[in-house]
Amino acid sequence: MRTGDILGVAAYAGQIILENGGETYRVEETIEKICKAYGLEQGQSFVTPTGIMASGYKDPADMRSLIIRIKSRTVNLDKIEKVNALSRLIYHEKLTVEEFRQRLEKIDARPTYYFWINVLFAGIAAGSFAIMYGGSILDGISAFFIGLVVKYLVLWAGRYSINDFFINLSGGALVSGLGILLSFIGFGEDPEKIIIGSIMLLVPGLAITNAIRDTLAGDLVAGMARAMESFLVAVSLAAGAGVVVSLWFKLFGGY
Repeated sequence: MRTGDILGVAAYAGQIILENGGETYRVEETIEKICKAYGLEQGQSFVTPTGIMASGYKDPADMRSLIIRIKSRTVNLDKIEKVNALSRLIYHEKLTVEEFRQRLEKIDARPTYYFWINVLFAGIAAGSFAIMYGGSILDGISAFFIGLVVKYLVLWAGRYSINDFFINLSGGALVSGLGILLSFIGFGEDPEKIIIGSIMLLVPGLAITNAIRDTLAGDLVAGMARAMESFLVAVSLAAGAGVVVSLWFKLFGGY
């Protein structure tokens, strides 16, 4: 087994974890575990939310290193679990590097939920949040429809690699505008509950959690990067929602 092949498959496993919402320390542990399983000495990696740098060798004269740029991130805990489970099978099933890579490719190619399934359950989540935060059933129904629209637009924008800041800014404005409008025409009782329930779809909960976990694990660079990412998302949401609410109050004097 060539050093480059081993390092490449280990980094590929880490890439799948990182692209699907995994913590940086989990990626580093997985890469180190795979390198060790295939006999690489000093298999090391440095991972940030946007990149993986790894190196290793069997013979010091045959040092290999690579860099992988992470351009997109989503949330798919199923893929993370599958990669973690596969990395533990190396010892038990004596997988070759090529067999391991083939299984990784199958995991990476696993289909996510269908587009409309994502949209439907986003609407259900938004409606549930609105009711949970004290809104009425009518507020929940309004938030449900707003959630459908927002999730549709977010998924559509993701297909064209539109900047996340602009997506969240527009999403915050859209949620506020629709929430106030539906309440104004009588299809809702409390616009604040509708807006809060719908905007929860855009709140970066996983990024905040991973920022805390990475920081506590000692990965300060990754922790600060994720914290800043979460902060920028929160700012964009607040800016988008605030502009629409302010305009409404100036034009109509209140809800």
